[in-house]
Amino acid sequence: MNLAVYDISGKKVGSYDIDPAELAPSVNKQLLHDAVIMYQANQRQGTQRTKTRGEVAGSTKKLYRQKGTGNARAGGRRSGTRRGGGHIFAKRPRDFGWRMPRKALQVATRMALAARLADDEVKLVDKLPLTAPKTAAAAKLLGALGLSEHTVLFAPEKHDDNVWKSFRNIEGVSVAPVADLNAWSILRPRAIVMTTAAIDAFRATVKSREKPAAAGQKGVKRSAARRTAEPAAAEVKSKAKSTAKSGRRKTSTTKKGE
Repeated sequence: MNLAVYDISGKKVGSYDIDPAELAPSVNKQLLHDAVIMYQANQRQGTQRTKTRGEVAGSTKKLYRQKGTGNARAGGRRSGTRRGGGHIFAKRPRDFGWRMPRKALQVATRMALAARLADDEVKLVDKLPLTAPKTAAAAKLLGALGLSEHTVLFAPEKHDDNVWKSFRNIEGVSVAPVADLNAWSILRPRAIVMTTAAIDAFRATVKSREKPAAAGQKGVKRSAARRTAEPAAAEVKSKAKSTAKSGRRKTSTTKKGE
């Protein structure tokens, strides 16, 4: 597929050819769901805490006698069924975080960007020549791309203070270099704006991670060949031993006959 490339003024200056299957041959929605849930869970602070009836201030004296008043029986005023009492199932600080395998998260990031490319939700910019922080220039670029009313993720190749300071004051816009991208940051905004250098860096990272996998497959094939060769070699050795033993037996019998 061909993506249009724009300059900082929003004018089309070229095209970029990329195949989403190059990043991920298929999109596993369950894997993307698990990755998003993991990132959201890790963002939870888990600092909520409430008091039990043993921690609430108040007397433990029985409010009134057990029988004879016509009311339901009652204990102390710190009971969880009374106003001002403690919580029956009090909340305690806890850690909601959990982790997925690193390679699974890498594949999820590739699938997320491939899905956004397939849905035509990625805009490319050739470069951003910002010598100083200029929020007006950043807002003008988003307006020229038709993204001024949407949540946007801007992904440069590397961290740039001028770019980050130019976009940080715009509501709904986040900035993250290619090295910091993950499935959650890619799927959350309505649109993504990347530089051509950034998407080139992402593709280079994908290719570099595919090479060790291919080498690992070769190693698996070699080990499988060794497994198949070992029984054959053992069988040859056993046959050689059996023939040697039979030859010894024949020589011993001939000597006795003589």
